[in-house]
Amino acid sequence: MKQVVVDTSVIIAIITDEPPKNTLIRLTEGVSLVAPPSLNWEVGNALIKMLRRNTKTWAEVLTALQNYSQIPIFLLPIELNDALQIGNILNKQLNYYPSPYAYDLYFIHCALKYQLPLITLDKHLAFVAKQMGVTVIEVRTPWQ
Repeated sequence: MKQVVVDTSVIIAIITDEPPKNTLIRLTEGVSLVAPPSLNWEVGNALIKMLRRNTKTWAEVLTALQNYSQIPIFLLPIELNDALQIGNILNKQLNYYPSPYAYDLYFIHCALKYQLPLITLDKHLAFVAKQMGVTVIEVRTPWQ
């Protein structure tokens, strides 16, 4: 079965019923989703942010968590040193500034380590991943 690294932006759109949800589901049908272990923490962080900003109620967050628990995602190990080295390469060799957040580096490293494409809604992550040679599945959203 084909595998693809899925980032947090895609998961959040799916579990919170954002407009690109149907497109994302179509793009990932018949595909095994994988991600670094940090995905769980990022999903939690995104949902708590929605609560703090009053964009989601507690009931909506619980529904999103239930939706998340229904998505089969295999968490693959990554090496912190190798992930951070990507940031170093971007800063020093490619003169890319600012370097992405460490969480983004984990997804890039996961895609590189396992030689898999990355699906994301995050344009910055997509750009940086491409700079590192990752195949990125582009997703157009209604607001683009």
